[in-house]
Amino acid sequence: MDLHILDHKLRVTCISKSGLEHYTHPLIKLIFLRNRTRCKFFSLTETPENYTVVLDEEGFKELQPSEHLQVEGSTWLPLNVVSNGNASSSSQAVGVTKIAKSVIAPLAEQHVSVFMLSTYQTDFILVREKDLSVVVDTLVEEFNIFREEGGESVPVHSQDACNGLQRNGREVSHATVHPVLIPENHFCVMSLDPDTLPAIATTLIDVLFYSNSPKEGASVDQDMECIKFFSFSLIDGYVSLVMDTEAQRQFPADLLFTSSSGELWRMVRIGGQPLGFDECGIVAQISQPLADSDISAYYISTFSFDHALVPEEDIVSVTEMLQAQRKDMSG
Repeated sequence: MDLHILDHKLRVTCISKSGLEHYTHPLIKLIFLRNRTRCKFFSLTETPENYTVVLDEEGFKELQPSEHLQVEGSTWLPLNVVSNGNASSSSQAVGVTKIAKSVIAPLAEQHVSVFMLSTYQTDFILVREKDLSVVVDTLVEEFNIFREEGGESVPVHSQDACNGLQRNGREVSHATVHPVLIPENHFCVMSLDPDTLPAIATTLIDVLFYSNSPKEGASVDQDMECIKFFSFSLIDGYVSLVMDTEAQRQFPADLLFTSSSGELWRMVRIGGQPLGFDECGIVAQISQPLADSDISAYYISTFSFDHALVPEEDIVSVTEMLQAQRKDMSG
């Protein structure tokens, strides 16, 4: 299999709900006027707490510093696994499951923290630029590694990335077992032709920026049976949308497309307290058991929490699996 280090340097940022009005204009520009910003990698995810915005340096210039914007200090690089040019057959598990054993688990063993962004089209594994040499050394036996530079794919060999790896044995410090929440809503993972974005502009702006006025007196906790979660990505010209069925009903059905099975997904939200960026192994802890059971999953990290989406028909077995895992780890 091939692993591509994509030609984007990314920043992971967070906009507070109360500060959204200060950023509506740049966000609309980044979503709808991509020719004006030269931003090639943009992802916006709304959760009950805040908005996570992941974007390249061109896009990052659009966000003015303010008390409402938090920026994770590192530059991140997106990695992408390509199965030698073959699209996976529909019978195979999709999403993060395919790369759990080959990428995510080995990086967790080397204490590399990852930030995951699954889209309709593919999965991006974000690693800190400063960890790149460790990443290359860890994965070079399993993958042909290429670095994309100016449209060309250049092979990367272990020594090219300077050998900064301290092999730290096989023992992994036990990852914290984080609480998980399984909200009631059903989610869809969809795409659309970027040329049709103007046709859904008013709906998209409404869903992203106006539908979240908090109910009077409702705290985040009371309302967790159904969770506010909406993700929009525009990456290298491809659009990906993740939304619940209630939001989906607001969009014209003929413009959004989903996989042929059109399946619905349920969410496993990971974390009781905000997770932070330095802990390693959170993604591995969830994706490994899913991979062992060959259950498809999309995985979206955000500034505060992680989110795995699994097929609706698997939610019971996933819940049981995670409960069993917690018993093992706490016992």
